[in-house]
Amino acid sequence: MKEESSGVETKQQRGILSLDSSGVILNALVTAAQPLSLKDLALAAGMPTAKAFPHLVSLQKTGMLNRDTDGCFSPGPLSLQLGLMALQRLSPTREAEQEILQMARTTGMSVAMATLGPLGPTILRLEESARPQHISLRLGTVMSLINTAIGRVFAAYLPEDVLGGLLAQDDMRMAGQLLRSGKAAQEYQQRLQAITTEKMDTALDAPVPGIHTLAAPVFDHTGSICLVIALIGSAGSFNTNYTGDVAQSLRQAVIGLSQRLGYVGSPPAKIVEHK
Repeated sequence: MKEESSGVETKQQRGILSLDSSGVILNALVTAAQPLSLKDLALAAGMPTAKAFPHLVSLQKTGMLNRDTDGCFSPGPLSLQLGLMALQRLSPTREAEQEILQMARTTGMSVAMATLGPLGPTILRLEESARPQHISLRLGTVMSLINTAIGRVFAAYLPEDVLGGLLAQDDMRMAGQLLRSGKAAQEYQQRLQAITTEKMDTALDAPVPGIHTLAAPVFDHTGSICLVIALIGSAGSFNTNYTGDVAQSLRQAVIGLSQRLGYVGSPPAKIVEHK
């Protein structure tokens, strides 16, 4: 049976089944994120050890895998070279483009992407909702690390020295202020700690009244935060709960994007109290 897409005939290409099985084994090793024995790797790949073993021998011969003195398999030199080539070609902002467009279509909300620029969290991309919204954002807007969800998500994962320097200039940013009391600094620290737990933050009716925001981090291959993606909508138009459909859609998007950027481990989550 033939499939047609936009008048152009398409058909599934036939591959090599043995290579498909090798791919399943490699995916199982990546998911485990640690060296595995033959038995454990075969189990993770969902195949008998007798079937997995010849694939592992070939993968070892080609340099895709190494086998240590304990008999455990891990990525080999060819895997590392391919990974480095892929990382060199990656552009976080380019990779995020399709995610932003897809989220805007499926949620009907505005979607913003920010990176950490020399002045602080800076809006690089804004896909506006078809619904009228007064969100006061433009490309190049620099967000407060204290009073915006986008800024707080960045702050939760920044090194102490970087965050301290940025906080000292927060009153220059959109909705910015300075932490002038010990109580304010303590409450801010607690908020950042909650962000590292939820991997998400909200801004309800702030800094723009009537506008809600959900923001989540994107991590690169070093485990460092590289982008923040935010969904923005009118108050009452969507569920802002972290377990709601909109939040889950955002989580899936940033997790998938982080994985494509090479993120496999746990991001740094050191929160330091700023007095």
